[in-house]
Amino acid sequence: MNLLGIFVIAVGLAMDAFAVSVSAGTMTLKDKLKTAAVLASAFGFFQALMPIVGWYAGTFFAWLIIGYAHYVAFVLLAFIGAGMIKEGLTDDGAGGNEMPQDFGKPSVVLLLAIATSIDALAVGISFAVLEEPILIPAIIIGIVTFVISVIGLCLGDKLSEKSRSKAEIFGGIILILVGLKILLENILF
Repeated sequence: MNLLGIFVIAVGLAMDAFAVSVSAGTMTLKDKLKTAAVLASAFGFFQALMPIVGWYAGTFFAWLIIGYAHYVAFVLLAFIGAGMIKEGLTDDGAGGNEMPQDFGKPSVVLLLAIATSIDALAVGISFAVLEEPILIPAIIIGIVTFVISVIGLCLGDKLSEKSRSKAEIFGGIILILVGLKILLENILF
């Protein structure tokens, strides 16, 4: 596969991480640079790791991995998104410096990174089936996801200055919609 094709795949895979990054950027009130570095690094790392895992799993486990991965991604994103919506609806505006969803918390970062990189696992499997090498594409996917995630966090931060609770509700809805997209793409197609 040529570099342009790999780059297009990388951008497509990074869109889920971008949406989550925008959501995170809307709610991060303190340690913004640290949160951006941690989230973008985690998203980039898992987006690079999952194609490698998928490639090694190859076609032997493809039916098992692809058969359930979309359900896992949906549940993780819906759970975190529902929590964000709940926080946005119950925010009375008095909390000022609280971080409703701690995007610096390792368990949250891990869940989001795994949930947004499930599609990359399937890409790795498809590369194995096509007998394409995976290392360079995985590195490109990781770097593109990192950059796009940083951009999403910065955009989300700008949105947060206007209306934090509305942005939090919107961010939660985005996460649930991303989860639904993953679920429906895999069930319907």
